Amino acid sequence: MPPKTRHVPVVIVGGGQAGLSVSYHLKQRGIEHHVFEKNTAAHTWSTQRWDSFCLVTPNWQCDLPGHPYDGPDPDGFMKKDEIVAYLKAFVAKVDPPLREGVAVNRVARREDGLFDVHTSDGDYTASEVVVASGGYHTPIIPRMAEKLPGSITQIHSNQYRNPGQLPEGEVLVVGSGQSGAQIAEDLHLAGRKVHLAVGDAPRCARFYRGRDVVTWLADMGYYEMTVDNHPLRDGVRDNTNHYVTGRDAGRDIDLRRFAIEGMKLYGLMEDYQDGSLRFRDDLKRSLDSADRTYNGINAAIDKYIAENGIEAPPQEHYSPVWVPGEPILSLPLEGSGITSVVWCIGFTPDFRWLDASVFNGAGSPKHKRGITSEPGVSFIGLPWLNTWGSGRFGAVGRDAEYVVGVIQKRLGTERPALKFAV
Repeated sequence: MPPKTRHVPVVIVGGGQAGLSVSYHLKQRGIEHHVFEKNTAAHTWSTQRWDSFCLVTPNWQCDLPGHPYDGPDPDGFMKKDEIVAYLKAFVAKVDPPLREGVAVNRVARREDGLFDVHTSDGDYTASEVVVASGGYHTPIIPRMAEKLPGSITQIHSNQYRNPGQLPEGEVLVVGSGQSGAQIAEDLHLAGRKVHLAVGDAPRCARFYRGRDVVTWLADMGYYEMTVDNHPLRDGVRDNTNHYVTGRDAGRDIDLRRFAIEGMKLYGLMEDYQDGSLRFRDDLKRSLDSADRTYNGINAAIDKYIAENGIEAPPQEHYSPVWVPGEPILSLPLEGSGITSVVWCIGFTPDFRWLDASVFNGAGSPKHKRGITSEPGVSFIGLPWLNTWGSGRFGAVGRDAEYVVGVIQKRLGTERPALKFAV
């Protein structure tokens, strides 16, 4: 006989910080649930980050429910191993009903209103499904990669660990978002010759007028701004993150300075054709745009300082230290010295396992603060789910509390949250 289908009121798909935060609030309300994690908790942080990886936001912003950062360096930036330790300590505090090594293969609505949840550990039914698996599932590697010679080593940013894993020779980094800019810096600091195909990512200062820019923006209320109040509305969810680093106590990433120091910069990489890499003629525009954002953020801080009569040391706005000359639109691969390529152009979501009418034409979830139009289906941990910190340690706990509040009402289990310490 087939095994009996087990019922659990709430199923959480994903055991990272988002799913664990939902579990925390469900436990406080005494609501039975399971957390299914196909790998292990903190898996992504421990296995898909490079060796020198660190947070780009200060440690004081790490504020998971019941588990704020309490280490010795609140203004510092946790390194990879410290992040993993922080998350493992959170798991130990929450003690969630976590099923590691269990993949959720399909979720679909039944005629009776429940959900069939098919997992690698058997079948379940659930009244509520919380998708906490994030939105970065499938690494993007363009079709042009197939045309590159087999002698060229190609990896995605989630496979990069350190300069030593790449063969001798020069390295082409494609993409200049947070990962691309930081990996290019990592290679550059190791003495590798780097070619960087620059995209349209913005940048910001690490420190300005005596304080971390994040601290200024927090005081200015930026991190409390919701999607509904943002000038871009839902469009802010498509924004590329600013590049900056917390490495070595934090500093700016200035691609122009890298160019002075020998890094080769190009416009957006468009193709590989007839033995040559092809680039768009937009390097100057991309660098200028990034600097406008950089100076625009600083100008907003200046205005806040002036309006509030705050004493802060003056600081000049950034002026370009290097200006690109004649653009390089075609680079013959043979003779370039390039022996490897690191693709840093992001990920696409993959929610094919969820059979529900909750997605837009691009495959992204449609929701309001994580709550979809499909009763019983919620999302957590996505960028700008409600505020800037929704996809980070800073605000995911508040988002989880809201989602669990809605779930509690739908389950008809209204009662005060339990006051237990974790």
